[in-house]
Amino acid sequence: MKVGIVGATGYGGLELIRFLHNHPAVEHIDLFTSTEEGVLFSSKYGHLVTMADWPLQKIDYDALAKLDVVFTSTPSGVTSELLPPLIGKGPRLIDLSGDFRLKDPTSYEQWYGKKAAPLEIIQQSVYGLTEWNAQNVKNASLIANPGCYPTAVLLSLLPLVKAQLIDSNYLIIDAKSGISGAGNKPSQTTHFSEVNENFSIYKTNRHQHIPEIEQAISMFAGVDTAITFNTHLVPMTRGILSTAYAPLMPGITEQQLVACLQATYEHHPFVRVVTDVNSLATNRVKGSNYCDMFVKVDSRTNRATIVAVIDNLVKGAAGQAIQNMNVQFDLPQTTGLDIVPLFI
Repeated sequence: MKVGIVGATGYGGLELIRFLHNHPAVEHIDLFTSTEEGVLFSSKYGHLVTMADWPLQKIDYDALAKLDVVFTSTPSGVTSELLPPLIGKGPRLIDLSGDFRLKDPTSYEQWYGKKAAPLEIIQQSVYGLTEWNAQNVKNASLIANPGCYPTAVLLSLLPLVKAQLIDSNYLIIDAKSGISGAGNKPSQTTHFSEVNENFSIYKTNRHQHIPEIEQAISMFAGVDTAITFNTHLVPMTRGILSTAYAPLMPGITEQQLVACLQATYEHHPFVRVVTDVNSLATNRVKGSNYCDMFVKVDSRTNRATIVAVIDNLVKGAAGQAIQNMNVQFDLPQTTGLDIVPLFI
């Protein structure tokens, strides 16, 4: 396959290159930019000298239309204008921004503060939560790759909500992320002296992933609910840990919750249901496309604690995007992604 990446100089694009470079079905990668035409990619990321000495190319629709797959890893608000001319022109389009995730344009503009993509394009997009939507992903011309937080939250909660084992009316989700989730553009929030030895909550009750999670719960579990969801910044580079709390439905036990998760993901290679550890840490999945999860019940309060960890740049972005590409081209989902987590 011939593959293109728009927005390759960001962390998401960098991770796409890391995996696609060794993907057995990818023979060529083109990198596109709106501002740095002609610059060698390896000059921006020195660890790729001799491995990715490729010039960044000007965004050209004729060149993009000749590719088999185009990944867009750009800030929100860019691909809503960039991608429409490519719809139906040949390449499969996989967007890592948030521009095509929400089916309601008004909701997008409310939560993102930007102009929404055309409604007819949004309606064509397929939400790429691979484990739950592979059949639709397979034939999609435009995939809206899920956000990093929603990936961890949804994979761990959807089976339990759909099976009506927990009360979805009272979902409280507390999530933490490493600093790479903010991208590679410097800001006061991501400055070393602001982040180091610090732990902060941000976008309290107004994170743009709230409507995405609620929409997906409705889509895949058939339940309309309003969640309490808050995010925190941890002084580490990568990783997400999601902790959700929910009351149990009457008569439900911890064993039933565990069995539900295990049955749901028995044939999904990147989801691992953990039962034999006392803790779950982001290093378990660092640099990999795995999502590890466990569930525990507090018998005093009759509440379930559901925990999931992912690498925000891989399963939460580039890895899941390539997993979706594999589905589209009838490849095993693990193709190019089956690597051992870094751990340290």
